[in-house]
Amino acid sequence: MQKIQLGKSDLLVSDVCLGTMTFGEQVNEETAFLILDRAIGQGINFLDTAEMYSVPTRKETYGATETIIGNWFNKNPGQREQLVLATKVAGPSRGTPWIREGSGLTAQDIIASCEGSLKRLQTDYIDLYQIHWPERHVPAFGVRYFNPEKKRNPSTSIEEQLKALEKLVKDGKVRHIGLSNETPYGVSEFIRLAEQAGLPRVASIQNPYCLLHRSYENGLDEMCFQHDVTLLAYSPLGYGLLSGKYDHSGITGPGAPAEARITKFESVQKQRWGRAASLEAAREYNALARNAGLSPVELALGFCNTKWQVGSTIIGVRTLEQLDENIRAMQLTLDAEILAQLDALRLKHYDPAQ
Repeated sequence: MQKIQLGKSDLLVSDVCLGTMTFGEQVNEETAFLILDRAIGQGINFLDTAEMYSVPTRKETYGATETIIGNWFNKNPGQREQLVLATKVAGPSRGTPWIREGSGLTAQDIIASCEGSLKRLQTDYIDLYQIHWPERHVPAFGVRYFNPEKKRNPSTSIEEQLKALEKLVKDGKVRHIGLSNETPYGVSEFIRLAEQAGLPRVASIQNPYCLLHRSYENGLDEMCFQHDVTLLAYSPLGYGLLSGKYDHSGITGPGAPAEARITKFESVQKQRWGRAASLEAAREYNALARNAGLSPVELALGFCNTKWQVGSTIIGVRTLEQLDENIRAMQLTLDAEILAQLDALRLKHYDPAQ
């Protein structure tokens, strides 16, 4: 396990981050505690969560993941100071009125959400506080193209959001800030305004990055490199498609794993990861892995571990066995020949889960 610095901050995190959005829906508290114990015992010092988790998001489980992590901190005194804890404030409502009313992301929303997260997490501070998705209209979550007709006047400008985050930093409730599901424009504006007005500087960006979704490499990687913003890669296994477990059954056919997220939740099947093109491409990547003497998980996570674009890869699991497999796979480095084959497949399939 390597340690990497997040942007220009003083945060040093493991290059494998434990994502926790399964906690509270697919993973009960007892199993979540075991996963946390095992992950930290193997050298992970970086936990990522969000106020809207668990996933799929619904009113009944809103905040459940943070609550489980908070209960674990309470049970394990002294661990909080040893770990880098990241969470997120939800962006404008995406059909989630139980998080907040209205369509904006006001300064008051940011501060109130942080207070709620602190209470559920049973901690006095958050190491990395991230805006889960932009306040403005952007191509994200399966929307591929920016649509000027959907442009609207934001209810809270980027500068106002930064000032709200600055208050949290000054109050000692947040150490550093990050973005998620952002674009090159968003990253550049957050940094320009922060440097112009002496406001908190973005340390990281948490965006999807995997063999089925490499759009980060279409210019956003250069933006983040030039501005020293670290990528936290989420969905490295493409919601399980790159594990190989759907290769024969499909996501809902006979033999599909009943407890897996895409199989279990119809709402996920309708998302970008449930597209027929995503499964078709995943099958070819998984076949490439086997032909190279690797498991599909080893290829997919080894890819993230090899690419210079990635700072820390966020893994999400349901079981201890999955955790162990993912951590082992994250130690692999792929050679130039395999990377060339992966690039060739990308030319064929492009980014089907974008």
